[in-house]
Parts: sequence; structure tokens; C-alpha cells
Amino acid sequence: MINYNGKLLNSGTLTITLQNRALKYGDAVFETLKVYRGSIVFAEDHYFRLMASMRMLRMKIPMAFTLEFFESQILELAVANKLENARISFTVFRKDGGGYIPDYQEIEFIVEATNWNQEAKQEYGIDLYKDHFVNSDLLSTVKSNNRLINVLAGIYARENGLDNCVLLNEKKAVVAALDANIFLISGKLIRTPALSEGCIRGVVRKKLIELLQKSPEYEIQETEISVFEMQKADEVFLTNSMTDLQPVTRYRKKSYQTKQGLALKEQLLSLYG
Repeated sequence: MINYNGKLLNSGTLTITLQNRALKYGDAVFETLKVYRGSIVFAEDHYFRLMASMRMLRMKIPMAFTLEFFESQILELAVANKLENARISFTVFRKDGGGYIPDYQEIEFIVEATNWNQEAKQEYGIDLYKDHFVNSDLLSTVKSNNRLINVLAGIYARENGLDNCVLLNEKKAVVAALDANIFLISGKLIRTPALSEGCIRGVVRKKLIELLQKSPEYEIQETEISVFEMQKADEVFLTNSMTDLQPVTRYRKKSYQTKQGLALKEQLLSLYG
């Protein structure tokens, strides 16, 4: 079952027209989030990020599109699919019509729910993706359907036996992994690319930064990170809404420790409530 504009449908009966703007122009935004034991993890943060993305793309947000509405659309679908733990994709796109200039600003949406059992890997290797670069502008921080660089980086990772790739911006500075934010630990200093570098406004990134800002043990910096600093770090880890925190164990010939990252993951999991 899927949720199409508030109606539960068999996925095989969904019809998307050739004028669908997400299909033709990538004129869409999405949230990937998790239902854990029947509850949405960090629901409010995902909702407000989706609202901010829709506003940035100049979409008209219906008055009824409240936090309560957002939560109900997700949970009803999870129940209909008999999923207590689920990976949720919530995609919002502009109504059919027009070319580069849309005929309408009104929106439609599709919610998908699949079984979630994704756990962090014990061994995890990454490398740089240098064929194309992320623009370090505000639009890059939005989870839009324009994800060609991520797709190509994913293909590169698969072809080279990697678990993930590090994306760079036009300044050749570190931005993120293809599906996650990235953090480097050096001693008690933890650094992550600033939003001005072009990384996604990750919900787990935000939660972790809030935790670290309250911690007397660590110093957190949002800043520009060069590729050379990848070799110098004691630990590197990735964050996203599905694995929460994934320690990296290998970058080229560099091997990383994972102790501090795994301890931070436990702190993140304690926020589930």
C-alpha cells in the first residue's frame, strides 16, 4: 500500500501522468524518515524541514498540512502495511502543468513505507568522488529530487567496491557522503561541513550537533574541511535518518578507530523516547 494525496492505494494501481513535474523536471522535495516501534523518529524536525524545502521551492502549502496531518499520513500507512519499523519516503511535488514555468503552485504527495532493518556495518570503506561537484549554495541544502550527482557517486561506489563516496564542492572541499552528513573526530574536536559548503540540512546532523554543543567532553565546529584532513582524523562517521550513525573504518590506505563514534550513536538512540 502507498498513500497518494491522503488515500491509501495498492501501489500497482497508482497512475502518474507524463506531465508529472517530479518526473519531468525534478520539481519535488522529499523526506526520508524512520518509524520505530510504531512511532516516527524526530517527526517534528522532519516536518519543519519539509515545510522549509517547500517554501524555498515556492510551493503552495495547504492550510491542512499540519504536523498532525503529516504524522497521520505516515502512521496510517505503516499500520496498513503492518510495519512497526519502517523506512518512510514522503515526496511532495508540484501539480501537473506547465514547462519550466509551472501552471500551478499547488502540491500533491506520495508516501511510501517499506520494512526497515538497516543496521550499521562493522567494516565500512569510503573514497572521494571527483567526477562532478556540489554547488555550495542554499539550494544544495534542500532535499530535492535533483540527485544526479548522488546517483552517479553511488554507481562509482558500487563499481569500486566502496560502501560510500565523499562528495566535494566546487572549492574541492568536503561536503557530505552520497546519502549522509559527514563528521571528523580529532582528539576531542569534532568537525562537520557547514551548511554554506552545500551539505543537506540533515535531521540527525542537527540532533547530534545539539548534543555536542551541550557536552563538556567535545568541541563541535561547523566549518570548511579540506580533503587532506580526512587522512589526519582519528575517526570519521556518517549520519542519516536510517542508520543514525555509521562509523567509517577505511578511507584509501587510512584505517579509523570507531570507539567515540559508537558512543555518540548510543547517545543519539537515547533521544528516540
